[in-house]
Amino acid sequence: MYKKVVVFGGGTGISYLLRGLKDFPVDITAVISVSDNGRSTGKLRKEFNTPAVGDIRKVITALSEIDEPIKQMVEYRFHTSSDLNGHAVGNLILTSLLDITGSLKSSIASLCKLFDVKHTVLPFSEDSSLTLMAEDKDGNIIEGEEQITESHHRIKKIFYKEEPVVLPEVLEAIKEADLIIFSMGSLYTSVLPNIICKEVQNAIKETTAPLMYLCNVVTQPGETDNFTVSDHLKLLNKYIKYRTVDVVIASNTKIDKKIAQKYATEEQKDPVKIDYAAINKLGTELIEDDLIIVEDNILRHNSLKLSALIFSYLMRG
Repeated sequence: MYKKVVVFGGGTGISYLLRGLKDFPVDITAVISVSDNGRSTGKLRKEFNTPAVGDIRKVITALSEIDEPIKQMVEYRFHTSSDLNGHAVGNLILTSLLDITGSLKSSIASLCKLFDVKHTVLPFSEDSSLTLMAEDKDGNIIEGEEQITESHHRIKKIFYKEEPVVLPEVLEAIKEADLIIFSMGSLYTSVLPNIICKEVQNAIKETTAPLMYLCNVVTQPGETDNFTVSDHLKLLNKYIKYRTVDVVIASNTKIDKKIAQKYATEEQKDPVKIDYAAINKLGTELIEDDLIIVEDNILRHNSLKLSALIFSYLMRG
C-alpha cells in the first residue's frame, strides 16, 4: 500500500511540486486554499458566489495524465474586449460544474475523472464567502487575499473574517496521513490560509505524521522581507500552534547574479538564506540540495529532484 501524503498549498508553488510528486509511488491528497479573490477567480466569485477555483484548476492540470494540448486548453486565458477577457477555460469549467452539482468537492471529482487524475484534490472549504483578512504592523486591517498581496505591507496577523467550515475529508486526510507537507508558495496567502483555523490545528495536533515544509527560494515583498529559512519556520510554527515543523527542505543553489539582480530590482525579492544554527536551534531537520532551475528567466524548483527528496524521507520509516 502506498504511503499517504497530504499537501497543503495554493498558487503556482503546489502545482509545480505535484508535477513531479505524482510520478512517485505515493497516495497524494492535495488540499487547496479557496480564498483567492483576484483576476478570473475573483470575477467568478462575485458573479456566481463561489469559493475560489483558480488554484484548484492549476493543481488538477498538474496532476492530470491527459495530453499536453488539453492541459494547455484548460490553462488558456481569453484575451478579448468582452467579459471573457482574463478568464481561464478551466475556471469556467469548474464554475459550470459547481453550478450543476452545487458542490465544489463533487465538481473537482468530476473534473479529475475527466482529466485522468489518479490522486485526490480537495478544497479547504466549500464556503463561498470565505474572506482572508490581515492586520499589518501599523494596525491597519486589510480585507481580501488580492488586497493583502498587493499592499506589500509587513503583516502582523492573518485570519479569516469568519471561522471557516473545513471540509470533513480534509480532516480525515490529516488523520490518515503518513506525511504532511506545507508547499512552497506565498506563506500568508497560499499556505497559512489552510492552517489558521481551529479544526485543522487540532487535527494536526492529533496526527503522528511528520510535518515537512518546502521552503521558498525568494522572499515575498512586504510580507517576508529579509526572511531566512528559520524565519519561515517560526512563522509556520506560530500558526500550526500545537506542534512544530519536523523537517524543512531548502535549496542551496547558487543563483546567477543577473537573475538575482532582476528579482531584486523588478520584483523586490531576495534569495532566502539557510541559517544553519537557527534552524538547528528550532529542532528542525534540514534537508538541502541544489534544487533551483531557471525557466524563461524565472526561478523554479526542480520538481522531480524535490519530489525524490520527499520520497526518500518518506521511505526512511
